[in-house]
Amino acid sequence: MTVALSGKEIAPKLEKQFPGSVIESSEDSLLIKPESLLDLASFLKTTAEFNFNYLTTITAVDYRDYFEVVYILTSLEHNHSLKLKARCHDRKNPSLPSVFSLWRAADLQEREIFDLFGIKFDGHPNLKRIVLWEGFPGHPLRKDWQGGD
Repeated sequence: MTVALSGKEIAPKLEKQFPGSVIESSEDSLLIKPESLLDLASFLKTTAEFNFNYLTTITAVDYRDYFEVVYILTSLEHNHSLKLKARCHDRKNPSLPSVFSLWRAADLQEREIFDLFGIKFDGHPNLKRIVLWEGFPGHPLRKDWQGGD
């Protein structure tokens, strides 16, 4: 089992490298600015101290006022993990940068989130529905989805 790193311990190191990028840190996660996601993720992957070479999971949550996308990163070398979060406040056109260029595992996971929540991942090479068919009306994991009868 991996050891979960504290967001509070990592936040100062990230703030030093990317000032203003961390919105909030807690014992179990880091909330970062969406525009900093790709730079921070790249830093966490390529810096020897962290070496988060494995993207375990990407998922999303609809909190009605915003969407939160959660990334769980793992270092196989150091046997530690980190939960990274970014929020989308624009419900009409939510988007985040794709991390596909860093971790190929993001391919299907970003597509699934796009399909079920409607969150776009800028820079994804093949962002199309993966669970539902093209033309399906809406995104069924959104809390405001009305569904078709």
